[in-house]
Amino acid sequence: MTEGTDVAPAKMRRLAAAAVFATTLEWFDFLIYATAAALVLSHQFFPTADPVAGTLASFATFAVGFVARPIGGVIAGHVGDRFGRKPPLVVAMLVMGLATFAVGVLPPYASIGVWAPVLLVVARLVQGLGVGAQWGGAALLLVEHAPVERRGYYGSLVQTGAVAGAVAGNLFFLVLTATMSPEAFDSWGWRVPFLTGVLLVGIGIWVQLKIEDTPVFLELRERSAAAAREAGIRKAPVVQAIRHHGRAIVQAAGAFFVVNAVFYILISGILLYATTEVGMSKTSVLICVMIAGLSQVVTMPFFGALTDRMGSRKKLYLIGTVAMAVFAFPMFWLIDTGSVPLVLIALLVAFTIHATMYGPQATLYAEMFPADVRFSGASLGYQVASVLAGGLAPFIMTALLAATGASWSVALYIVATAVITFVSVVTIRERYRRDLYETSEDEARQEGTARAGAQRVAP
Repeated sequence: MTEGTDVAPAKMRRLAAAAVFATTLEWFDFLIYATAAALVLSHQFFPTADPVAGTLASFATFAVGFVARPIGGVIAGHVGDRFGRKPPLVVAMLVMGLATFAVGVLPPYASIGVWAPVLLVVARLVQGLGVGAQWGGAALLLVEHAPVERRGYYGSLVQTGAVAGAVAGNLFFLVLTATMSPEAFDSWGWRVPFLTGVLLVGIGIWVQLKIEDTPVFLELRERSAAAAREAGIRKAPVVQAIRHHGRAIVQAAGAFFVVNAVFYILISGILLYATTEVGMSKTSVLICVMIAGLSQVVTMPFFGALTDRMGSRKKLYLIGTVAMAVFAFPMFWLIDTGSVPLVLIALLVAFTIHATMYGPQATLYAEMFPADVRFSGASLGYQVASVLAGGLAPFIMTALLAATGASWSVALYIVATAVITFVSVVTIRERYRRDLYETSEDEARQEGTARAGAQRVAP
């Protein structure tokens, strides 16, 4: 049984480029809603509410997309563990592209009344299904192809897609707000980024035709052909993952809490807070978020590669968790000054700390689960946390600011999520550079042998 793969470097680079590009477009489509929710959606689709209630309503609709993510993860996990890593990735891109385009052509409340927010919620739910199905496929496509000694680096490249998508979305909105009148932007300009969703349809078709499934899954499929019930793929991988690896799923979800919450606070919550509470211009804040977020295109691969040399994914993850908790209050002290340079410094530091966790996350998750339930287990942990942490973060931030009128409450919220993450990561059994071809049967056999050996040694 081999631990790594024998993929040619040129092919690995093509796979990495395809996965990162597809992930960037997927997250661009999903995250432009966060920016639009902060800037325009409240009065386009919830005009009867007062300003705070309208903003809460738009962020609640933003959170709806996260509610659907675990469902997308469950479906994709079953398909991915049974039929391959590639099919759910392709379907996810098609679904996301069509749903995003639908938001771009959706009439406002003034035209169709209550049906406008209803249809917006439906489109957001479909987006959630798409992004919930996408992450596991893209992550495993790279991690299971990667050479074992560079697994952390290639896993981190998938993560850069999320921040690259967010930066691209902010850049798109920045150009629109800078070149259009406020009236034109509110009327139709905000729709332009959503109309680009059709690009994902084309990318999905290209991936289906050009990209091979992972060597781990291909070997798993060959093994299961001889004994479908005894080895390799289960009849219901999601059920098997929950039944036999439920603890690891909960740990993976907890590990994502501060990472996901802080990410959405940085790309969406700060935009609203700095413009409405601190009094900064939208353009200034968008530039700060965009520049600071773009830094992760460098820092995440750096930290992912660093774990390849450290001999541990957990160690760096825990350092980042503690650092985020410590920096939560100073970050808002800097933002509260309203000084563009100080706000940029605050966001650069926060995004760098975030990268120490988000960079190695995909590889950490892949190494937590055996091959036959890896897609299901990793996707469930990731997507469940996305509902409880990321999807609610802008909503909770807005509610906390409305209730307290001070940023300390949001900083305290970040500290609370960091505590959850720290406890979760400490309890994870790290399997650094584990054999990714190993199935649940292999794992159980090894543990049984180890227990038997321990019993023989015991007096």
